[in-house]
Amino acid sequence: QLFQKQAEPLLFGETAVEEFHCNNGFNDLIIDTKKSAVVHRKHETSRKEAEDESRLPALEAAYTSILRNLEEDTDRDGLLRTPLRAAKAIQFLTKGYHETIDDILNNAIFDEDHDEMVIVKDIDVFSLCEHHLVPFFGKVHIGYIPNKKVVGLSKLARIVEIFSRRLQVQERLTKQIAMGICEALQPKGVAVVVEAAHMCMVMRGVQKMNSRTVTSTMLGVYLEDPKTREEFLALAMHA
Repeated sequence: QLFQKQAEPLLFGETAVEEFHCNNGFNDLIIDTKKSAVVHRKHETSRKEAEDESRLPALEAAYTSILRNLEEDTDRDGLLRTPLRAAKAIQFLTKGYHETIDDILNNAIFDEDHDEMVIVKDIDVFSLCEHHLVPFFGKVHIGYIPNKKVVGLSKLARIVEIFSRRLQVQERLTKQIAMGICEALQPKGVAVVVEAAHMCMVMRGVQKMNSRTVTSTMLGVYLEDPKTREEFLALAMHA
C-alpha cells in the first residue's frame, strides 16, 4: 500500500511527505504495472484461444456444407478431417483481427539519438483477398526516420503480420502498416511499399501469371520531401 492513512486527505508540504511510504513506492508501482500488463496479455491470449475453440464447430460445419454443395463425398478418407483443418487454417490466416500493435511491441521501443533513415526490405507477406478469399503474397519494404526513438527491427515484420493476417486489399494493407508504425513511434516520416502477386488474377479471372501490383504509402518527410522519398525508393527497390 502506498499510503498509511487512506481515509485522511493528503496535505501539501512535510505532512504529505510523511504520509507517503518512501520505500520504493513509485518503483513498486511501475513494476506492478508491468506485471499487470503481462498478466493482461496472457489473459487476452487465453480468452482469444478459448473464443477460437468455441467457434471451430460452426466453421467446420460451414466447410462441410461447402464441400457437399460441390458434390464431394465428405466421408471419404481424404476429406474426413478437411473441414476441421480448413476451419483451423482460416482462423490462423485471420489471427491479426485478435492482435494489436501494443501486444507485439512489448516495450521494444528504445530511446536513441539517431535521425537517419532506417530501412527493412523484402519482408515476406501473405494475405487473403477479401473479394475472393484467395491468397496474395509478395514483399514489403519499410523505411522510417526516427524522432529520438527506434523499434526492434523484428517488430516491423510483426506489424506487417498483424495487418496481413486479415481479409485484405493491398491498398488498405499498405496504409495500415504505415499508420501503425507512425502511431507507435511518432517518427519524422514513414514509407511503405508493397509488391504482391494476386491469385485472383492468376488462378481465375484474367489469369495473368506474371502480373504484380505495387502500392505505396508515404507519410511525413517522405511525403513532403521528394529527395528523401527518392532515396528510400532507390535503396528499397534495388535488388
